[in-house]
Amino acid sequence: MAHYALLDENNIVVEVITGVEEDSLDPDGNVVDWEEWYGNLKGLTCKRTSYNTNGNQHLLGGTPFRGNYAAIGYTYDPVNDVFFTPKPFDSWTLNTSTWFYDPPTPPVLTEEEKELGWTETWNEETQQWDTHSPS
Repeated sequence: MAHYALLDENNIVVEVITGVEEDSLDPDGNVVDWEEWYGNLKGLTCKRTSYNTNGNQHLLGGTPFRGNYAAIGYTYDPVNDVFFTPKPFDSWTLNTSTWFYDPPTPPVLTEEEKELGWTETWNEETQQWDTHSPS
């Protein structure tokens, strides 16, 4: 099973569908460009996306495909042939290694604190992390 992202005119993902594997033939035995076929069916640009790619890493050790698995609201960058998330805050910058946005400063909680139930949220006004104790 393959997954395909349908894009609007601004290369924003508006739908993700499950479809036919890329190397599958149609019922008459003809080779089909499934990105083109689904795009024509929906009247949108269509790009295949890999369920196993996240942060430009293949989760099963294979070759990463298009940066990240696409989701509604993600952007497709045709120059770099990748999908990336919406920008969460104005101060964050796109990391072109992972295709995720990075905060200006790294999170402050340790793994031990997270395991104890502490959480943190980015405060755009103060440009720092706010920590929250467990309830």
